[in-house]
Amino acid sequence: MFFLVWMVFLDTHSLKIHNELNQEVDKLERQKNELINLIKEDQTSIQQLSSKDSIERFAREQYGHKKKEETIFYIEIEDSLTEQ
Repeated sequence: MFFLVWMVFLDTHSLKIHNELNQEVDKLERQKNELINLIKEDQTSIQQLSSKDSIERFAREQYGHKKKEETIFYIEIEDSLTEQ
C-alpha cells in the first residue's frame, strides 16, 4: 500500500507530473504544427514573389510604390448598404 501511494503521489514519476508533462507535450506539438503551417505559407509567398514582375506588383499593392513620373489614383468605393 505504501508503495502504491509513493508511486502515485510522491515519486518523480507520479501521475501528476506525468499528466503535466503530457499536457506540455501536447502544447508543444500544437505550436509545432502552427509553425509548420506558417513555414508553408511563407514558402508559398516566396515562390509567388520569385519574379521581378510579382515583386513589383506586391510593392505597388502593399506599399503604394510607383515608377518615376507615374501618377496613381486611389478610388474609394462607398458601400451603399451601410448608409441608412
